Amino acid sequence: MTTSILTRLQEARESRARRRVLWRELSAYTTAGDLNDIEAAIARSGDAEADAETQEIRRFLAAQRNSSRAA
Repeated sequence: MTTSILTRLQEARESRARRRVLWRELSAYTTAGDLNDIEAAIARSGDAEADAETQEIRRFLAAQRNSSRAA
């Protein structure tokens, strides 16, 4: 049982680290054109709708759009 908990904890840490890297990389894209280009690339990538990372990117893009509107 302890190994299972430790494994889940390690996986959660790795997942958070991957998200931080992804958000850091995507934070360079701030203009509406940049964000539209990323959205278009995601749309062309096939069954990206079900992919967890794609959903994370879409959440980030929405946050970027909202923050740029508020500024």
